[in-house]
Amino acid sequence: MCPGEPAPAGPVTPPEASVLLRYRATIEYDGTAYYGFQRQVPEQPTIQSMLEAALLQISGRHCPVTGSGRTDSGVHATGQVISFELAWPHGVDALQRAMNAHLPPDIAVQACRPAPAGFHPRFSARWRMYEYLIFNHPQRSPLRRHRSWHVRRALDLERMKAAAALLPGVRDFATFGTPPQGNNTVRELFRADWQQQGEYLKFTVQANAFLYRMVRSLVSSLKAVGDGSWTVTDFQQALSACDRRRAAGTAPAHGLYLIKVDYNGF
Repeated sequence: MCPGEPAPAGPVTPPEASVLLRYRATIEYDGTAYYGFQRQVPEQPTIQSMLEAALLQISGRHCPVTGSGRTDSGVHATGQVISFELAWPHGVDALQRAMNAHLPPDIAVQACRPAPAGFHPRFSARWRMYEYLIFNHPQRSPLRRHRSWHVRRALDLERMKAAAALLPGVRDFATFGTPPQGNNTVRELFRADWQQQGEYLKFTVQANAFLYRMVRSLVSSLKAVGDGSWTVTDFQQALSACDRRRAAGTAPAHGLYLIKVDYNGF
């Protein structure tokens, strides 16, 4: 620029700011106010739509978000994994801060980093882990109503543990869910167990993949074992039947949490 010439209007954008990079982030959210993870019609807020709105605000362009799992309406997460592409020249720490500044209080980015080549939140996952909380107490608790399933009737934890011990392995789980696509209902469960955690009974289940509403159906049937409606043998027979009609209902969504997704090699 020659002396006396006016300075250019506005900041000069560095070349690297226009380069799209792929990012991976771990998200925590309270799903109470949302119609699940996946984007719905505009008037129905979802986790995906909130994340995309935040990215639009900080970048000025629509950035589609892909998640590791499409949690249902009311389901929570501490370990949902997403990916997206964004032109962002300020580093991942600043990106995480910017996203959190534009997200509502019930959604937060807990970690963010560049995604390796070939990474996909859903298809690259080796396994997923969920937890389900039952508040087993004769008196309801207003503060726990969106965080757990309130069951007044006393539950036999040891019977529930015995039934859950039948689940790990490669087997057909058609009784407890439907495939999100296709007709394959075989899954591999690595872990399924109950623990007492303070005032809660906590069910932890880990698998290579899950059927639609599988965890909530398992919990409802295991609860039937705990309250004496079913025996452990009843549960085993329902599992072997591979018949969706044999499940003992579906537990409420608000007790379920997606807590971890593992990526072997990523």
